[in-house]
Amino acid sequence: MSIRLSTAGISVKYAVEKSKGVQPTDQADWKVISEIKEIPEINPEPSNLETTTLAETEYRTYIPGLKDLGGALGFTANLTQDFKTEWEAMVTAYEAAKEQGMNTWYMIDIPGITEGCFFQGEPTALGVPAAAVDAVLETTAYITPTSAPTWGEKPTGE
Repeated sequence: MSIRLSTAGISVKYAVEKSKGVQPTDQADWKVISEIKEIPEINPEPSNLETTTLAETEYRTYIPGLKDLGGALGFTANLTQDFKTEWEAMVTAYEAAKEQGMNTWYMIDIPGITEGCFFQGEPTALGVPAAAVDAVLETTAYITPTSAPTWGEKPTGE
């Protein structure tokens, strides 16, 4: 029987490539983005390509088509000074890496799952969030995937 998991302890991390096209594998290279409260689903439904022929008399037939990640992924976070500083540092690291032809990688690390979910992406600088009376100050921070999400071995190291 499977052990059901909680969302407690899930983290979002990023790392910049040290070698072009090579995903960082050393745990020390991965930085946690704190204050994340909600991670969007990164499990896009494939489009359906209709293959129905005139011979069909009752049902249409389909094959799976392309998956659409839908553009920028919105991560909900508490807007704290620490989060703002971390996000700005990540955007700066991304921009410096991009100038050198390097990618920035993101990992969703779920305790109890032996693999991490990885993708390359481009972060967007933070804007000004909405605010309401008697509420937690939150923001939505965006990362646009530039590669398909994949499951893979979590980083190791020191």
